[in-house]
Amino acid sequence: MELRTLRSFVAVAEELHFGRAAARLHMSQPPLSRAIKQLEADVGTALLLRSSAGVALTPAGAVLLDEARALLDRADRVRERVATAAGAATLTIGFLGDGTDRGATRLAAAYRRRHPRVEVRIRETDLTDPTCGLRAGLVDVALTRAPFDETGLTVHVLRADPVGAVLRADDPLARRDRLELADLAGRPWFQFPAGTDPLWQAYWNGGEPREGPVVRGVQECVQAVLWNGTVGMAPLGHEMAEALAVVPFVDMAPSRVVAAWNEAGASPLIEPLVRIATAAYRD
Repeated sequence: MELRTLRSFVAVAEELHFGRAAARLHMSQPPLSRAIKQLEADVGTALLLRSSAGVALTPAGAVLLDEARALLDRADRVRERVATAAGAATLTIGFLGDGTDRGATRLAAAYRRRHPRVEVRIRETDLTDPTCGLRAGLVDVALTRAPFDETGLTVHVLRADPVGAVLRADDPLARRDRLELADLAGRPWFQFPAGTDPLWQAYWNGGEPREGPVVRGVQECVQAVLWNGTVGMAPLGHEMAEALAVVPFVDMAPSRVVAAWNEAGASPLIEPLVRIATAAYRD
């Protein structure tokens, strides 16, 4: 059995959906289906039950899932020990400037337990660079939010968060249960400095050209709302000051939490991190 095939099986077994597993593996669904069928032929038994309702593990599939996870963990430790021997067991992780995601806390704890020999360095960036320094070579992997220009990058989705408008608590619209983007037409929205990724700027402006104060960090966004009544936007569930309210949008695409890294010259330590992050950010 090849490690690549086992990774494909684990993705399907954890997602219980070929489409989601294919997206997680950054591949199309037909070759993934063929790989799983070949694996079943190799082991001589069905590993998955396929039906119109979805995918389920057979008893043999459940056993293989446990064994495959153990083998992949062992392979990760081999990579880590080799990197340590070569003096390269350092991983620099870039985080976007909010720094409050509980998934990141769970990831840190899980990664420390499983990879204690790896020296992890952290670089936090402001909201003007959603890739957290990837293109400048300042980090090995970024734990951030999409969308942004993905040219030359591999991007793995960890979670999708619904978003809402951040308003002053005394704003009349703050009493609504939900909002549409049209409800905020003509209001000032925060802007990022010139040169910021246009896909990133467009998303946080609701896909429309807007005007408003220029900000670089989360606290500047908060203060723009408090002082000027500027419209902000944030994932639902983020803690806010008492003077602020977050009202869900009904017509805004979710904010995707992602891991991203450069396609060329990727560190072998990235893959284990991303696999642990996939579980940590979904718990």
